[in-house]
Amino acid sequence: MQNAQQLQYLKVQVETASPGELTLLLYQETVRSLLKAKQLYAQGNYERMVEVLHKVRSIFNELIITLDLQYEISHNLKELYLFYNNYLAQFIINRDETLLDETLDFAKGMLETWKQAVLLVKSGKGN
Repeated sequence: MQNAQQLQYLKVQVETASPGELTLLLYQETVRSLLKAKQLYAQGNYERMVEVLHKVRSIFNELIITLDLQYEISHNLKELYLFYNNYLAQFIINRDETLLDETLDFAKGMLETWKQAVLLVKSGKGN
C-alpha cells in the first residue's frame, strides 16, 4: 500500500515539475542509486550492483540527450556525463572502488549545484 502511494506521489511530482526540477530529480536518483551500488558492492551482491549502475548510466544518457548543444556549457556537461559513464563501465569491469567514489562525488556536486539553481529560479533571482 505504501509503495503504491509513493509511486503515485512520484508520478505527480514528475508530471508537475519544471525542466529544472526534473533535472534535480534525476540527480537525486543518481546519488541515491550510487549509494545503493556502494552498499551492494560492500555486500558482495555484484549482480544487483550492476543493475543499479546500469540505471545510473541510463540517467547520464538521458541527461546527455536533453542537452541543448547550442551552448558551450552543454558540450562541457556532455563530456562530463560521458566521462563518468565510462568510469562506471570501468568500475563494473575492474571493481576499482575509487571510480565509483569519484562518480558519486561528481553526482553529489551536481545535485547541490542544481538545488541552488532551482532555488534561484524559484526566487526570481535566476532570471
